[in-house]
Amino acid sequence: MKFDSLEEGVTFYRNYAKVCGFTTHMSSVKKSSDGVVLIKYCVCSKEGFKETQKLL
Repeated sequence: MKFDSLEEGVTFYRNYAKVCGFTTHMSSVKKSSDGVVLIKYCVCSKEGFKETQKLL
């Protein structure tokens, strides 16, 4: 699905989640070399978190 703006997409998925009975949060972001957001992942709040690397 393609949206005219990032905010429009985030609003759509937050409303969709609410109607379906779950919540979302923003996950990873992919940006172009000049800092423009290309992809922003909106995932279920029960989605796991990335493991952090342990320093030895």
